[in-house]
Amino acid sequence: MEIQIIHAFWARDFLSLHYSFTLQASFSFSCRDSCWKELWQQCVLSRSEDSHAVNAMQDARGRPELPLFGCRGCGQLGRALWGCCFQPFGEWCKLQPKDAAKMPESAWKLLFYTISWSYGFYLLFFTDYPFFYDPPSVFYDWKKGMDVPTDIAIAYLLQCSFYGHSIYATAYMDTWRKDSIVMLLHHVVALTLIAFSYAFRYHNVGILVLFLHDINDVQLEFTKLNVYFKHRGGVYHRLNDIISNIGCLTFSVSWFWFRLYWFPLKVLYATCYSSLQSVPNIPFYFFFNALLLILTLMNIYWFLYIVLFVAKVLMGQVHEVNDVREYDVEDSKKTTAAKKKESGLQLPNALKEGMHLKNGLVKDKRL
Repeated sequence: MEIQIIHAFWARDFLSLHYSFTLQASFSFSCRDSCWKELWQQCVLSRSEDSHAVNAMQDARGRPELPLFGCRGCGQLGRALWGCCFQPFGEWCKLQPKDAAKMPESAWKLLFYTISWSYGFYLLFFTDYPFFYDPPSVFYDWKKGMDVPTDIAIAYLLQCSFYGHSIYATAYMDTWRKDSIVMLLHHVVALTLIAFSYAFRYHNVGILVLFLHDINDVQLEFTKLNVYFKHRGGVYHRLNDIISNIGCLTFSVSWFWFRLYWFPLKVLYATCYSSLQSVPNIPFYFFFNALLLILTLMNIYWFLYIVLFVAKVLMGQVHEVNDVREYDVEDSKKTTAAKKKESGLQLPNALKEGMHLKNGLVKDKRL
């Protein structure tokens, strides 16, 4: 199949050029010449073969080059929006330096997750797919090599492109946080689940998994943006503060409801139990369920951060919404200043400018 796809690409481009050249030549020279007649006949046959090759290319699914192009395209789009829209908008709003540095990342993620979750919502509630209300149906009529519906294939291409790019972005572009190592592991697990569930035709359950996870990311990034915008232009904006507080509350509740209640109830029940009822000898049963259980453990790990934050609020240790996963730059400044007095070292300019920290060290983000 891969050889056929590659042949289709080359056949389409080369034979199209071959057809164009011979067509023009036939008007310039006499077609009565036997040489040109033979060439014209070959061209007609080539066009016929080319149409079959293109049809084969269009019918082929799972082309591995598409996710690679998608990852690159996702990175280029994010970089363009980052530099041309989000950063200038943050400067125009006169955000604080530390908030202006983090705002583009949250804006880009909010844009993607909103589109992704909205599309998943459309697939589950505005089409004929019964996966949300009847989770065991994800394995009804399952067959090896079954066709993937185009609308689901589009969702998979978007998600695979984003998570492929996110592995690089988390390591080299995004703000380094206390859970960044776990985040990298999450992206690797997510990308593995997306790629292999598509290859082995577990795409129905994949749509349900993506839907139950993306909603929390939408709420998280929206809340963080309001935290960044509540102090802008040297003025405190109470509306953004209220929205961020409400967003923090709804995010905490929805995280538990979607990832720790509905995810085991709908997804793990379908993959661990219902799958064996529908397909007794379903392949890669332990492999996929092991990855889904790892994903569940990471959801519990991040929920502990939420519980920690709520506990600090109840005990009066925190008076405003912030991301407890991020390193405290102010505390780092004090610690570095104390070390400076002891060792006589000069305070790095990066800390004065409010740069982010990576593994306890200053991280200057560059695109």
